[in-house]
Amino acid sequence: MPIKTIIEPFRIKSVEPLRWTTRQQREQLLRAAHYNMFLLPAGDVLIDLLTDSGTGAMSTHQWAAIMEGDESYAGSPSFDRFRNSIQDIFGYKHVIPTHQGRAAERILFGVLAKRGDFVPNNTHFDTTRANVEFTGAKAVDLLTEAGRQPSVSAPFKGNMDVAALEALIQTHGRERVPCVMLTVTNNSGGGQPVSMENVRAVSALCRRHSIPLYFDACRFAENAWFIKLREKGYENKTPKEIAQEMFSLGDGCTMSAKKDGMANIGGFLCTNDDKLAQQEKDLLILTEGYPTYGGLAGRDLEAIAVGIQEALAEDYLRYRIASTAYLGNHIAQAGVPIVQPPGGHAIYLDARAFLSHIPAEQFPGVALCCELYLEGGVRSVEIGSLMFAGAAQMDLVRLAIPRRVYTQSHVDYLVEVIVEVWKNREKMRGMRLTYEAPFLRHFTAHLAPVD
Repeated sequence: MPIKTIIEPFRIKSVEPLRWTTRQQREQLLRAAHYNMFLLPAGDVLIDLLTDSGTGAMSTHQWAAIMEGDESYAGSPSFDRFRNSIQDIFGYKHVIPTHQGRAAERILFGVLAKRGDFVPNNTHFDTTRANVEFTGAKAVDLLTEAGRQPSVSAPFKGNMDVAALEALIQTHGRERVPCVMLTVTNNSGGGQPVSMENVRAVSALCRRHSIPLYFDACRFAENAWFIKLREKGYENKTPKEIAQEMFSLGDGCTMSAKKDGMANIGGFLCTNDDKLAQQEKDLLILTEGYPTYGGLAGRDLEAIAVGIQEALAEDYLRYRIASTAYLGNHIAQAGVPIVQPPGGHAIYLDARAFLSHIPAEQFPGVALCCELYLEGGVRSVEIGSLMFAGAAQMDLVRLAIPRRVYTQSHVDYLVEVIVEVWKNREKMRGMRLTYEAPFLRHFTAHLAPVD
């Protein structure tokens, strides 16, 4: 009989102490942070699930590679290793380093998009949407119907609605669609994967209309693992082979290497278009740095070169997806409404169903985030009416699991905290805004409980 206990496929070599706080202390800290999880001091958080971006633990091989970092301003051999490792997986002709994913997005849309354009995606994440709309273009989400229903369980809820994409192109014209994007996995939609079948269908439609297809590839390794687990014909392929096939169907990508690059900082922009690449490099030099370092130290390039390969290791992916599913399944069994099935990098609580007595205009996701912190010192993030305003299709609370950081006992603790909050949900109140910025308001917003 196979062993069912989930264990971490690594040993712990260095530890960082956590700080315990009392509920009274957390009440004071939350008020001081204006009820915004981003404004809380990290040292006052027990388990930090705000994001899985740049919060992972690097491996011994990554730390060893850092010592090889060459800090030459131009032509560093660290860039060669960085580029070669990325091309081995992604296969694109041009690899342009950036300091993180949103810089790659800003450069891509700064070159491609203009006012009056439409950029379709299965679901744009916050920085992607902001960078598209900063150019004057409109970010359009074309998620399948199943992906908009948290309680519905389907294997590939991150898929794009291909018929809706065709309709958008026919309505507005090919010349007003500078590119199509697929986010893998679909972060805003519950960390749900995109099937290879869907990638092929979107790719074929894009090629028929001569529209470039780009991936938001932040969590490509997790998406590849879900394809291996759930899509017929891929059972015996490695995650790397699956990723290589997926990227061969596109024309380029943006990437935050702080996710499935397993690094604490960094990103890149890829394309097969020579002319576009030159325009992107020109803009990169203006704002990021020379094209062989792109705002990164040589040591960061080395860490990414190693980490992006480690993210495809089957023992790691098997553990990560199983541990995330363990959290989701255990709280769901207690009645907690989550986005089904559990995602790869995070569990998403359905805040509208969790707090059905709080209307969307009173930010149920924010209220739930606050209560999770008050109950157990757990920091999460709202993905809903605060983050996306009128574009929000759901109100979710994301519990993003940092890579190789927390153990299974931490997950068991999370189960206890979430279930306890669920039991006391009727006592919770909605929230109101007291300050908001014109862009990406959720990062700096001030809120207060509704009286």
